[in-house]
This record gives sequence, structure tokens and C-alpha cells, in this order.
Amino acid sequence: MADTKRSTVRSAKSTAAAVKKEAPEKEESAEQSEKQRKSLDDYDPEMRKLILEELRRSEKRRKMLMLFFVLVMLCGFGAYGFYYFTAGKGDARSAKISAQVGNSAMDGAVDKDGKSIYIATLTDENGQTVQKEVLEKYKKLYFINKDLIGYIKIDDTNIDGPVVQGSDNEFYLSHDFYKEDDVAGTLFLDSKCDIVRGNDNFIIYGHHLQSGRMFSKLSAYESKDYCDRHPYIQFDTIYEEGTYQVMYAFRSRVYDADQVVFKYYQFLDAAGPEEFLSNMEEMKKLAYYDTGVTAVYGDKLLTLSTCDYNEQNGRFVVVAKKIR
Repeated sequence: MADTKRSTVRSAKSTAAAVKKEAPEKEESAEQSEKQRKSLDDYDPEMRKLILEELRRSEKRRKMLMLFFVLVMLCGFGAYGFYYFTAGKGDARSAKISAQVGNSAMDGAVDKDGKSIYIATLTDENGQTVQKEVLEKYKKLYFINKDLIGYIKIDDTNIDGPVVQGSDNEFYLSHDFYKEDDVAGTLFLDSKCDIVRGNDNFIIYGHHLQSGRMFSKLSAYESKDYCDRHPYIQFDTIYEEGTYQVMYAFRSRVYDADQVVFKYYQFLDAAGPEEFLSNMEEMKKLAYYDTGVTAVYGDKLLTLSTCDYNEQNGRFVVVAKKIR
């Protein structure tokens, strides 16, 4: 009996599928159409009931599927709108931060030992004690966040903001200048760099975002024409001002630790002239064009790095030399 019922249900589903086929094409005769429409009457009442139930279930599934796609679209538009809403808030916050440059510092700001927070004391290579004081125009920003190490600006672009340094290269990927959660993160210096004593090469990282914030516009340096129009990068540490001229623009990636290949993000200091020259040659091989700018051991470099989506773990890199 059960087999008979299952056979009947299968037959009903098959018949329902046949009934749901597309309507005859326009050239089909009216007589044929009429015959197809009346075909359901050829079945006994029980079969017709099963067929109609299957048709209702099919229609319900169709409506649920349509509802699902509508909800997916609404969620997508919602996420898109939220992304650009938060990006707009981020732009406003960035403008507020930039407005702090040049503002009066907080007088009498001292650390737990009673020393001015704006003065760093170090011993130079000759064993002499040297003090460096935060530039007046950056003291207000430094008071807000002691992780501030500098400020970067490229004329006629939206790359214009503070640069911080964390204890690792992770925190500021997802936190803003005020250390609050922010998917846009903040421009930050490699944690292994020493802003007080200096390095042969400062490396600054920033996200590549659809909103255009952070280092999103950096990839425009793929074009030599763009480089010719934006050849200089102003990067001040909190202790001294600096202007850099673009040397190389290239694509690279983050490699596995055991891969023997040039890894630009590991070049902070050279052991000597030969190692420095070797790094320059590797960058030159990768460069999209020749800027005519060269560097020798003793020159100070600035490397800007952002994500590049042409390959997995891809990076777009711009390297510049300090000229003053």
C-alpha cells in the first residue's frame, strides 16, 4: 500500500512538473493549448488533489527563494551604505586630527618621572648624551597619542595624516589614531624601526580601501606620469622635518619565511655599502620605470607599502630618498 502511495506521489510530482512547463509558443494552435489546459481533468480526484498540492509546494518554494534573494540584496546595499557612512565619519575624524597640527601644546606635560614627555634622551655612537625634542607643531597630537612618530603628506592627494608606531605591526591595522576600533586602521611605522636613532629605511604601512582612504591612492604611482606630477613626499618625524623624492614604484608580495627572495619589508638597515647597493639593485629590477633618482650608502630612505589585490598577499610599494 505504501509503495502504491509513493508511486502515486511520484506520478503526481511528474505530472505537476509537466503542467508547469512553459506555455506553448505563439505559433501553437489554440486547439493544442486548450487540450493541454484540460489535461488535468483526465485524472481522478485523488490524483488531481496530489498534483495541486505539489504545485502549491513548488510555488511556495519559488516565493521563498525570491524572498531570500531580495533579503541578500538588501543586506548587500545595507553593508555598502554602512561602509561608506563609516568612511565618511573616518574622513571627518582625519580632518579633525590634521587640524591639531600647529595647535598649542599642553604646557607642563610630564611623564611619571616628572620629565617632559616631549623630550627624548639617547646616547649617540660616540657615547655622548643627546636630547631630541618633539617639534612644536606636533606636540598637541603627541599629547593625544604618545604612539605618534611623524606626519606624512603628498601634495594634491588625500595622503595627509599622522603616522604612529605600535609595539607590533597588528594593532594599528584595525585601530584609529585614538586607539578605537576602525577597519581603516591608521598609517603606521614598522615596529622594528627606531624613530629616535634613525634607520637606513623607514617603512610605513597603510590599508588600500575602496573608500580611497589611507594608502589607497598609492598604486597611482604605477604610472610614470603620475610620479612626475607627484615626485615628492613630505615625511616629518616628530623630531625633524623631511622631504623625500620618489625613486621606485613596484609590486611585490609577502613571502613565506623559507623562501629565498628579496623581501623589501625586511630592509631597515644595511650592514655596509655592498648590502645597501644590493637592495637598491633588487628594487630597480622590480620598478615600473626609471625615475633617474639613485641612492648610495648613507642616504636615508622612506618606503610606503599597501595591499595589492592582483595576487594573494600582494603589495604595492613606493620607495623614496630623503633630499632635505
